[in-house]
Amino acid sequence: MEETQKLQNTYSADSIQVLEGLEAVRKRPAMYIGDIGPKGLHHLVWEVVDNSIDEALAGYCTTIKVQIHSDNSITVSDNGRGIPTDIHAKEKRSALEVVMTVLHAGGKFDKGTYKVSGGLHGVGVSCVNALSTHLQATVYRDGKIYQQEYAKGAPLYPVKEVGTTTLRGTTIHFQPDDSIFTTTTYNYSTIAARLGELAYLNAGLTIELTDLREQDQEGNFLQETFHSEGGLAEFVAYLDDAREKLIPQPIYMEGEKYDVPVQVALSYNTGFTENVVSYVNNINTIEGGTHVAGFRRALTRTLKSYAEKSNLLEKAKVEIVGDDFREGLTAVISVKVSEPQFEGQTKTKLGNAEVVGAVDSCVSETLQNYLEEHPQEAKIIVSKVILAAQARHAARKAREMVQRKNVLTGGGLPGKLADCSDNDPAACELYLVEGDSAGGTAKQGRDRRFQAILPLRGKILNVEKAQEHRIYDNEQLRNMIMALGITFGTEEDAKAVNLEKLRYHKVIIMTDADVDGSHIRTLILTFFYRYLKVLLERGFLYIALPPLYLVKRGSESRYCWTEQDRIAAVKDFSPDGKTESVNIQRYKGLGEMNAEQLWTTTMDPAVRSLKQVTIESAAEADHLFSILMGDEVAPRRDFIQLHAKYAQIDI
Repeated sequence: MEETQKLQNTYSADSIQVLEGLEAVRKRPAMYIGDIGPKGLHHLVWEVVDNSIDEALAGYCTTIKVQIHSDNSITVSDNGRGIPTDIHAKEKRSALEVVMTVLHAGGKFDKGTYKVSGGLHGVGVSCVNALSTHLQATVYRDGKIYQQEYAKGAPLYPVKEVGTTTLRGTTIHFQPDDSIFTTTTYNYSTIAARLGELAYLNAGLTIELTDLREQDQEGNFLQETFHSEGGLAEFVAYLDDAREKLIPQPIYMEGEKYDVPVQVALSYNTGFTENVVSYVNNINTIEGGTHVAGFRRALTRTLKSYAEKSNLLEKAKVEIVGDDFREGLTAVISVKVSEPQFEGQTKTKLGNAEVVGAVDSCVSETLQNYLEEHPQEAKIIVSKVILAAQARHAARKAREMVQRKNVLTGGGLPGKLADCSDNDPAACELYLVEGDSAGGTAKQGRDRRFQAILPLRGKILNVEKAQEHRIYDNEQLRNMIMALGITFGTEEDAKAVNLEKLRYHKVIIMTDADVDGSHIRTLILTFFYRYLKVLLERGFLYIALPPLYLVKRGSESRYCWTEQDRIAAVKDFSPDGKTESVNIQRYKGLGEMNAEQLWTTTMDPAVRSLKQVTIESAAEADHLFSILMGDEVAPRRDFIQLHAKYAQIDI
């Protein structure tokens, strides 16, 4: 009681902290960039690139160059107008210093400078500055070169003129602060995927990416150039290149309604899934929003109207609904909104009401003209819609049959499920285990309070090549759905996933560390990505990482998860260089471990390693799943040839 009274007495004006300048960013970085892991680290690059993209949107920048240096520092340069360097009237210092050191400072808030801006969704280059041990800004403007350097957001000297030039633009070089981020190692593929998207979204813009961390045998650094003249139409063609096309060329639509520029490209394939990727001011809106609602409304109304007028729906023996017009559809929607309002679970859902009408009007007008001018393609699309309606009808009957057996409603659980005793979904986790043998070991080794085990026998259905109704015929997938407690379908969307009765907030895929195990894991991931994507978006899906080796010498032993771990363990156990007495056991299957070993290495929350499955780029993920699991062989062969050097082969 005395301690409480003492604390209350010391709470005064002196207790109120005022974080000035960029101190707040360093104090609570996750508030500004999302997290301090790999996602937040890469967000720094997006913030700097966004500034250059805004110059491109304004019509002043044609080339952006991104370099990853050997120390994982980043350089982003463009040939835009260059950040202004003259003295800011209010701040009484260089505008460059204001932009780099003051939160929410920049030209994006002045509609005369930038009509739209991708960076509005972000936090600005000042946050990048605050979270970097060192940042150097170089501006090429009005025939002169200006420079300023910063340490953890603080200027090291006033902006100075360092030379003359015929160039124009801005170069930002920054070193992320390793005392803030859990890792400062950049992923080349993550950056390349985002820059590729930006090139498609900004036709005519050239973006170059160079990785200076590693050279090939010829001494060349990894380098890619992203450039698209066709824009969204090329983007759709890229997303669909692993699928069999129904129409020869994507349908492209462009217009401006209610001061909202709209671009849409779409195509149809012989697949069974809908793939709509949407952007607002170059920001990937993974949760959709009003622009996607406007697109779907226009697509359904226009196609249905054309089909009815052309008497093409007479063959259909079932009712046609909105979902049917989107099966086998691949589309990219890009809108530019001056004042975007974001909402949703991850703040990636557009909420501006005026955008619905803008997209609806643009799409319905252009699509109607296309259908009138291309009757053969129109007939192919409508035939696909009729097939989709028949398949949906079959899927509904299959769902109803399953629900009658109480599989999806939570009234029944699969016989193979070893459930946990806790009923709080947030505390519970479900292990999807390859094989009955490993499943039996996992049941013995688990903590029964919060860990449930579901053994999966054999390889599950490849949903990439199957219609929806076949899912409910597949015992393994049915057991997964039953165990999770989810249901499908709402009044608005027959394929919507209802998570009200979800029984676990951690779903962990645990397969053998061999080729078959990798294949089964990919099949499970494909099912979740295509039909239960919301679980990935909520961060509920994980991959267990069992050890690859057990290294022993005498009474000493160590588990190793990578080849580097194994080499280090052997070296530690044989400092004299004599490795004959070191025994190395390679685990190819979970069944090779006993219950105690499996718990200690893979299932104990205190020491285990789990890899969370996230969707950094929905477009890139969709493309990769189509290559790996689709019908087309050629793209898969090209992918394997390109990435063969990274493969691990068990012989």
